[in-house]
Amino acid sequence: MTTPSAREPLLGTPFSLATMATAVLDQRGIVIGWNTAAEKLYGHTADDALGKPARKFFVPIDGRPLFDPDSPAESWGETRTMRGRGGSLVRTVLYVLQLGPKGANAAWAIISIAADQMERWATDQAILAGLFTQAPIALTVYGPDSRVNWVNNALEGQTGLALHEWAGRYIQDILPEGEIISPELRGRRLESVIEQVFRTGEPVVDLHYRSPTPAGPTHQRVWSCSYFRLQDAEGHCLGVCESAFTITERYETQRRLTLLSRSSSIGGTLDVTRTSEELVAVVVPDFADAAWVDLAEPVLTGEEPAPWHASQQLRRVTQGNTPGQAAATPPLVNLPAGDQQLVLPLKAGGATLGLVTLLRSPPRAPFNDADRALAEELVAHTAVCLDNARRYAHEHATALLLQHSLLPQEPPEPTAVETAHYYAPTAGPTGVGGDWYDVIPLSGARVGLAVGDVVGHGLHAAVTMGRLRTTVRALAALDLAPDELLTRLDDLVGQAGMGTQSAGESSADQAVCARCLYAVYDPVSRRCSVASAGHLPPVLAAPDEPAIPLDIPVGPPLGIGGLPFECAEFDIAENSMLALFTDGLVVDTQHDFDAGVAGLCRILSRYPELSPADVRDRIVESKIPADAQDDVALLLVRVHSLADDNMASWRVDPDPAQVARARASAMVQLARWDLSAVSFVVELIVSELVTNAIRYGSPPVHLRLLRDQDRALICEVSDGSHTSPHLQRARLDEEGGRGLFLVAQLTDQWGTRYTREGKTIWTEVPIRLGDVVGGDALSA
Repeated sequence: MTTPSAREPLLGTPFSLATMATAVLDQRGIVIGWNTAAEKLYGHTADDALGKPARKFFVPIDGRPLFDPDSPAESWGETRTMRGRGGSLVRTVLYVLQLGPKGANAAWAIISIAADQMERWATDQAILAGLFTQAPIALTVYGPDSRVNWVNNALEGQTGLALHEWAGRYIQDILPEGEIISPELRGRRLESVIEQVFRTGEPVVDLHYRSPTPAGPTHQRVWSCSYFRLQDAEGHCLGVCESAFTITERYETQRRLTLLSRSSSIGGTLDVTRTSEELVAVVVPDFADAAWVDLAEPVLTGEEPAPWHASQQLRRVTQGNTPGQAAATPPLVNLPAGDQQLVLPLKAGGATLGLVTLLRSPPRAPFNDADRALAEELVAHTAVCLDNARRYAHEHATALLLQHSLLPQEPPEPTAVETAHYYAPTAGPTGVGGDWYDVIPLSGARVGLAVGDVVGHGLHAAVTMGRLRTTVRALAALDLAPDELLTRLDDLVGQAGMGTQSAGESSADQAVCARCLYAVYDPVSRRCSVASAGHLPPVLAAPDEPAIPLDIPVGPPLGIGGLPFECAEFDIAENSMLALFTDGLVVDTQHDFDAGVAGLCRILSRYPELSPADVRDRIVESKIPADAQDDVALLLVRVHSLADDNMASWRVDPDPAQVARARASAMVQLARWDLSAVSFVVELIVSELVTNAIRYGSPPVHLRLLRDQDRALICEVSDGSHTSPHLQRARLDEEGGRGLFLVAQLTDQWGTRYTREGKTIWTEVPIRLGDVVGGDALSA
C-alpha cells in the first residue's frame, strides 16, 4: 500500500500525517517510529517509545486490546479513550493501517487524532453542508477577481440559476439590471464593493441590492447583503463571501413609511405649482417611475373649480420621470388605469381639483393594494394643500387688489413739493401687508405727508390699512398739528379696535398693532412739523449735506393709549428731499435697522441732483430683494418754498373802518399779480372775512394773500379767537347772515384751522376760472 504524503489529507479530513500522532510498528508490534505529534498527544517521547512494545503505550481503559500482531485487522475511525503518560486520559480517534506485506519490517501504522479536534471538524462539515443545502440565506463566494466561485442551494432557488451557470461570471453579467440602492453606496457597481472588501478586509453589512431575477424577470426583488473576506489559517486571502436574504416586503413597507414622512414637505409654500412639484418630487423615483399632475384652470387662478365632468379642461402643471428613463406623456383625461398605472382624483371639500397619474414600468412590481392606499393618502394630503394654496391665491389677489385700490394711485402734486412713491407687497406665503403712504394738500399751500404700517398680513391688514388712511385724511382736513392728529387717531384706534386682533380670529394673519408717522410741510415758513407713533423717523437729504435721519421723539404704536405724542419742528432748505418709509425697506436678515437706514442715507446722498422718481428707482434697485419678507412703502418728497413775491400780508386794526382799507390793499396786490379776473370775488371774500374777524373775533387780525402759482389764490384772515364760524342760510327778510354762505359759493374750498394763537379762516379761488365762478354765483 502506498504511504500518503505528509501533507496529504487523510480519509477526507483536513488533517495531514504531519499533524496527526503517528506510531509505526513492526510485525512483532514493536514501535519503530514515533513522531512529534504522538509525543504531544500521549506525553511519551520518541526515546521512551522506540524499541518497546506498542501495547505499553496504547493502553485502552476499556480493556479491549488495541492491536494483536497475531490477528492483525485494520481499524477505521474508532473513538477510544487511551491512557497517556502519568495515567492521563486521552480521547482519540484511531486509524490502524497496514503498511506492507507480511515479512516486511514496517508492518502497521497507528494514527491518532484528538477526539475533540475531529468532532469540531465534523461539526464544521455538518454546518457547511447545512448552509449549502438547507439554509434559507443565499451564500455566494467570490474569488480574488470578484467572479463567482460557489453558490448554495438557496441562491439557486431564488434566482433560478444553478451553480454551473453562476461559476466564473460577474454578478452584473448575471443580473444586468441590478443596482445598489443603499443611499451611501448608490451608484457603485457591486464588483467594486467586493474588490474593496477583498483589499481592505473591512466587512460591508446590510447593503441593499435590487434586481429582477431570471426566475422572476418582471418583478424587482430587494436583498440585504453582507460581505466579509475569507482567508486560511496562515492569513492568505482566498476570496469574499456574500450572505444575502430577501427583504422585499420589509423594504417596500419601510419605503412607504418614508414616503409618508416625506409628505410633510408637500404644501409648505402655498403655491399651486410648487405644491404639485413637491408631490412629484416625493413619489419619483422611490414610489413611481413617472408622475403627472393636471389641474383644472380655475384652481390656477384661485377660483372655485366647476363641477367635474368628462370633458373637463385641465392644464398639466408638472411631470417627472426617473432619471435616465424616457419621458412618457399620457393624455390629460380618460387615462386607462391598470396594475402599472394609478389615476387618482385630487378632491378637497367635495370639489375635484384635478388628476394625479402615477406610472410604473417593468421590471418594477405593479401597484398593489398597499401601494394604492399609500398613493391615495399622499394625493389626499396634496389636494388639501392645493386647496389651501388656491384659497390663499384668491385671498392674496383680493387683498392686493383692495390694497392697491386703497392706496393713492396718483398722489396729488401740490405746488410746494415733488413726490415719488413705491409700494411692494410681501413675497411668499405671508401675504399682503398693511403698509401705506399718502400726500394730503392742506390749507395755506401746506402739505401733509403720512406713512404707516399695520403689523400683520392678509385681508384684515389691508382693510385696517384702508381705515387708518381714511381716518388720517379726515383728521388732516381739520388742519390739526401732527401730535394732535396722532393723539386723536390713537383714541379712535383704541375705541374702534383698528389695528388689533379681532375676537375669535386667528392671530396667524391678523394685524396686531399699527404705526404711523405724520408730517406737515409749510412752504411759507419753510418748516416741517413731524410726530411719530412707533414709526421710524424720516431721512432728510439737504443740498450739499449728507442725508441723515431726523432726530424726532418716537411715541408708542397706535392703540396703546395713555401716552402723549410729541411734535418736532425743523427748518428745511429749498430743494431738500425727505424720505418716508416703512421698516420693510431697511430691515435685513439680521433685523439690523441701523444698517438699513445707513444704506438708504448713502443712496440719497449719492444722487442729490436727481428727481424723486430717479432716486426712487435707484433705491428700489439696490435695497428691495425679489423675495422681500415684509411690505415696502416709500415716499420721496422734494420740497420747494413759496417765493416772497407770491405772498402779501397786512395787519388789520380791529376797527370796522379798516375793512375798506384791507379791501383796497388786496385789490392793489391782485393788480400787481395780474389777477384782476378774480378781483370781484376776492374783494367780496376779504370784505366778509375781515368784517367777521373784527365783529366776532379778537385782536390781532391779519389778512394774507398767497399766489399758488397758476393754480389758486389763497385768502386767509386770522384773529385771536377760537370761536368757530358757522355757515347758515338767511331768510329773505333778514339783512345779514349771508357772508359765509356767499364765500362758500364763490370759492373752490374754504375752512378753518386753529393754532395756539387763535384761528384762521382760509379760502381758495381758482385763478383761471375765478371770473366765471364769481359771475355764476352772483347770478344765482
